[in-house]
Amino acid sequence: MITAKILNRSERVRHAFFTREGGVSQGLYGSLNCGYGPGDNPDHVTANRSRALSRLASDSELVTLYQVHSPDVVIVENPWSPGDAPTADGQVTSRPGVALGVLTADCAPVLFADGDAGVIGAAHAGWKGALAGIIESTVEAMTGLGAEASNISAAIGPCIQQESYEVGPEFHDRFLDVTPAYRDFFVPSSRDGHFLFDLPGFVGRKLYALGLRFDIISEDTCANDTHFYSYRRATHRGEEDYGRGLSAIVLAEG
Repeated sequence: MITAKILNRSERVRHAFFTREGGVSQGLYGSLNCGYGPGDNPDHVTANRSRALSRLASDSELVTLYQVHSPDVVIVENPWSPGDAPTADGQVTSRPGVALGVLTADCAPVLFADGDAGVIGAAHAGWKGALAGIIESTVEAMTGLGAEASNISAAIGPCIQQESYEVGPEFHDRFLDVTPAYRDFFVPSSRDGHFLFDLPGFVGRKLYALGLRFDIISEDTCANDTHFYSYRRATHRGEEDYGRGLSAIVLAEG
């Protein structure tokens, strides 16, 4: 598992960006697939989640969302079962022992913490959710629980990097229609009229604009088959499905 130094500053906060290694799933899902989908054995996914939690905080309860690339955030007061997961892309809590989980396969997992206030957050930031405001919504929900924006630290976990993220002109134009300043996150690709998009850079700009301190873990999920799942890689290979990696953050008792 991978950690970010900026989130290790508080003894109350534990977090991890898990790789795909160390689980029991087989085939396309090998091995630490933590997403319940139609293809993998649900018993394997349950076992994988348990293995991940044992490395993060064995006495915690993991909650994940039904992610839809939205700006919507939920406040977690009590854990739910995977089948009862609310539809949203961000979650925050001040309750110790609740591990907030994000499932990704190229999108950016973003973990947040204000250790002094005892408030944490987690967001699933694909391009659509990031453009729609999932970063801002998550921070707003944290401050609603008592966090101070100036005390919130964040980390952008492994995700698809610019060199692997080719997009067409419609994608490019959609960002520039919001503001020409978003031109900073595109460079021309080798294909005429196409571009390479910097997802972690875009998410980082959002964090910077909010005044947050943050780290970026520059690991390319698409390029690294050994350590990460990737929707884009699976699509290019013509594979029928792909696993989902877990990122999680939890508060210890104060």
